[in-house]
Amino acid sequence: VKEPQKAVSPDPAVVEPKPEEPKETPSAPTESSAADTSGTASDDSLDNKPIFLFVLLGLPESHQPDTRQDLTGLFTERPQSGEVNVGENITFVARVCGESLLKKPTVKWFKGKWMDLASKSGKHLQLKEHYDRNTKVYTFEMHIIAAKANFAGAYRCEVSSRDKFDSCNFDLAVHEARTTDGFDIRTAFRHAGEDSGELDFSALLKKRAVHVSTEPEVDAWEILQKSSPSEYEKIAFQYGITDLRGMLKRLKKMKKEKKKSAAFLRKLDPAYQVEKAHKIKLQIEVANPDAEVKWLKNGQEIHLTGRYIFESVGNKRFLTINNCALADDAAYTCMIGEEKTVTELFVKEPPVLIVRNLEDQMVMKGERAEFECDVSEEGAQVKWEKDGVELTRDESFKYRFKKDGCKHVLIINDVTKEDCGHYRVKTNGGQSLAELMVQGKYLNLDIADLTVKAKDQAVFKCEVSDENVKGIWYKNGVEVKPDARTHITHIGRIHKLTIDDVKPEDEGDYTFVPEGYAFNLSAKLNFLDPPKIHLDCMGRTAESTILVVAGNKLRLDVPITGDPAPTVVWTKGEKVLTDSDGRVHVESTKGHCIFTIEGAERQDEGVYSVIVRNPAGEDTADINVKVGEDSCIVQWDPPLFDGGQPVIGYVLERKKKKSYRWMRLNFDPYKETTYEAKRMIEGVAYEMRIYAVNAIGMSRPSAASQPFVPVAPTSEPTGLCVDDISDTTISLKWRAPERIGSAELEGYGVEYCKEGSDEWIPAFKGLTDRTSVIIRDLPTGEKMQFRVRAYNMAGPSPPATLQQAVTIREIMQRPKIWVPRNLHQTLIKKVGETINLVIPFQGKPRPQVTWTKNDEPLDPKQVSIRNSNTDTILFIRRSERKDSGNYDVQVQIENVEDRASVNIQIVDLPGPPQNLKAIDVWGFNVALEWKPPKDNGNCDITGYTIQKADKKTMEWYTVFEQYRRTNCVVSDLIMGNEYVFRVYAMNMVGLSPEPCLSKDSAYIQKTGIVYKPPSYKERDFSEVPKFTHPLMSRSVIAGYNATLSCSVRGIPKPKITWYKNKMDITNEAKYRMFSNQGVLTLEIRKPCPFDGGVYMCKAINSSGEDVVECKLEVRRKYIQPPCGQIQV
Repeated sequence: VKEPQKAVSPDPAVVEPKPEEPKETPSAPTESSAADTSGTASDDSLDNKPIFLFVLLGLPESHQPDTRQDLTGLFTERPQSGEVNVGENITFVARVCGESLLKKPTVKWFKGKWMDLASKSGKHLQLKEHYDRNTKVYTFEMHIIAAKANFAGAYRCEVSSRDKFDSCNFDLAVHEARTTDGFDIRTAFRHAGEDSGELDFSALLKKRAVHVSTEPEVDAWEILQKSSPSEYEKIAFQYGITDLRGMLKRLKKMKKEKKKSAAFLRKLDPAYQVEKAHKIKLQIEVANPDAEVKWLKNGQEIHLTGRYIFESVGNKRFLTINNCALADDAAYTCMIGEEKTVTELFVKEPPVLIVRNLEDQMVMKGERAEFECDVSEEGAQVKWEKDGVELTRDESFKYRFKKDGCKHVLIINDVTKEDCGHYRVKTNGGQSLAELMVQGKYLNLDIADLTVKAKDQAVFKCEVSDENVKGIWYKNGVEVKPDARTHITHIGRIHKLTIDDVKPEDEGDYTFVPEGYAFNLSAKLNFLDPPKIHLDCMGRTAESTILVVAGNKLRLDVPITGDPAPTVVWTKGEKVLTDSDGRVHVESTKGHCIFTIEGAERQDEGVYSVIVRNPAGEDTADINVKVGEDSCIVQWDPPLFDGGQPVIGYVLERKKKKSYRWMRLNFDPYKETTYEAKRMIEGVAYEMRIYAVNAIGMSRPSAASQPFVPVAPTSEPTGLCVDDISDTTISLKWRAPERIGSAELEGYGVEYCKEGSDEWIPAFKGLTDRTSVIIRDLPTGEKMQFRVRAYNMAGPSPPATLQQAVTIREIMQRPKIWVPRNLHQTLIKKVGETINLVIPFQGKPRPQVTWTKNDEPLDPKQVSIRNSNTDTILFIRRSERKDSGNYDVQVQIENVEDRASVNIQIVDLPGPPQNLKAIDVWGFNVALEWKPPKDNGNCDITGYTIQKADKKTMEWYTVFEQYRRTNCVVSDLIMGNEYVFRVYAMNMVGLSPEPCLSKDSAYIQKTGIVYKPPSYKERDFSEVPKFTHPLMSRSVIAGYNATLSCSVRGIPKPKITWYKNKMDITNEAKYRMFSNQGVLTLEIRKPCPFDGGVYMCKAINSSGEDVVECKLEVRRKYIQPPCGQIQV
């Protein structure tokens, strides 16, 4: 056993390192020794008894967890979360300073939310404490010995001393010390009673580990052979055998005696088993090495494929099946001539594992509890247990089992205290355990995490089910006190903590602790700092323009801020720039985002946008980049005096106008007097000067030239296309050039020429500022070409030309009406509202539009129609009921037309209901009845509003609203009062303007008056007999019984009489009469030809009579004549 390990913080940045303390030797028992001894002494009794978690409401006052939540920071050292391997030891230490305490503090250790660990001291858990008189520090230790996997979870340490209280949460993670290699599904289940006498924390686990056994391999088939048939199903589930029918076949074959074979020296085994996705090899030995064998699967011959491989080695024959699937679970046969050997192959599915474990549930009495888990296979079988007893469906539907794919749910209805306990789900590959706790005292807390930005308001709202419950707010364990920015309110069931002008220091965990309850609810306040780009100037102004000479590196370094760190995206237009663009490099560091272009080119010129985002928002900045590559041509005259030596060349320099630094353009003497200076930035003013060079040296510089500005033409216009065309005109449109340059755009020039000609003709004089133009007076039917050029002070840009010539001729466009989506259904408007329908259409030349209503022309005084080239408008300023109807619109070009319909419904308030009257008065109730209104307002009546009024006061009170029937019962009326009633009709517009008043009042009689029920006339239910199904004429063969049937109705029950040829046959023995529920049957026993005739059935009662008849034909039997005779 290893030495106990101190639990250390998982994050060294949070907990400051402390010097290692010397380990103390075990001393004599202190004040806590009695508790330790008692815990050890009761270890055996504790392990042999179940552990119950009592509901907080039912605990004695001395055993309830301390609910005082005055967190005053008593800990000088808090227990830290730790990790340990299975079987190892770990120690958690808490220290409390006792200088300011009048008495020894009380410390409690908890597992999860409820379990007090003081009662669980024993083999695996020991609690110790000691007091250092020199430093006046109390030290409390919790030792966990030989940790198990189910010890993992959340723990809590609470310390209290009179009115002071402190609490600390920490976690324990337990790692498995072994791997699950060689896992066998047949050993996945373990008995719950194993390792008895040890501390069991499984009731408090949030996550359960799957217990896997490493017992030696067991042959399930040997167990099945030795077991009785009643245990087959249980053993099959335990060892993962899913094909029960195949299992029984295999057991039957295994019990048969083996017969000797002349063709086989060794036959196949009765059965084979293989895991899914594994390989298996079937082997036989033949007597004749040259014999040919044939392999079959379920009677079908197996052919050589990639998965099926045949091998022959001497007398041995092999069939190898690779990558076995469930479809390979079948019967396999090997045949040599007529002899064969058969085996069964069982493909074992992988164990069903529990992917998501059960979680502990706490519910209130009478509510429904649900346990959910996810398994690794759909449709897998699971077993549910409570405290070791399997759960099944019963008649009371207490337990319901739900299966949805991989999810399995146990539903417990109407939970009671008896349902508390441990619930376990089992598969053939694992199990999971959780606890159900039922709380009698109902208290519901609801609080949510908040994420706020700087200077915003944060509001924590906690809703408690009991409005009388008070509580305290804490931030990171310290009580929150109200101040100028922090406000605490309690109104009804709502507790609020409001923080104004949120700052970074407000971030943390906020907890609401209700008084009188040993639990709390926490929420986290997350602080977000919106991203911000810090640039002195942004946009497309001159100050935000960055100039770079072509060929040089462009580097944009932009400072940014934001918490959390924002993501950065660089774009140019709609294109996102990344490192994959070759010359482009994008880099983000803390507080900066850097964008670099190696070797800037003219095409790199434009507006670059940088976008920074985080959950708090985003910020954007535009940076205008200009690449200078313009040039100028410089000319000069030679010097008047060469200094006695010939001039061998010239040296040129230039500078920006506002600069004092001259830059040399050439280092070797240039012999010509004309020079082209390149790499100049467009729009920037420059000056030039020249030196003359001879054999002696350089002359003084010439006077600086006049300042000049390089200007270049714009790029060509973009998107040139034909907008419209007719017999003599054409409409063109385009977009502005992508690059305009530093010079102002003066306008556009448009030219055209005939196809095949080079003579371009201006479409109009001068330039136009617009990006669209209509060219008129063009020759009809001629093919023309068009182009557009942009002009600035540097001259025209390259032209933008149509891709192909255009024929000047109007193109007919078929008329088509585009009905808006909202007009596909009936348009409902109220009376007095304005109707404005815009129906777009297409068609060239301009179509003729016609409107009709219900196939009649529209009234121009009521309806206005306005038409354009692309749409038609129907306008009604004040709609009336008569404007309802079906409106048809037709667009027509010559003989081609299109139609559309719009249905308009004008609705109004309904009229009052009719004939309201009280049809009955009894007790304190009045039955009312009325009829629907004559005028429903051109829409359906949605309900009625019924009101009552005492005749003394005539104050109206509403009894029913939105009542749909035309009769009702008004109850709870006052005895001795007389009431009148009125009813309003309601439709989608509203209530009817006028109600319908009851004609008579209803008086509620006082007690003691005898109620005389009204007399009703007794109804006469008598009915004349009537045959509902007549007799049908028949033709039967002599010697076979025949029946005649009919049905009759009548009240009272009619008397039935049968006649043959109008002779009563009631008492004839040859006939039998039946009557069943009005169905009458006459049976004629073995009729002869003399029984044919007219049969009649007569029904008679006190109200009248009815008769029905039919004909019966009896034919002789057909007799086969003897051979040789001729029957005529």
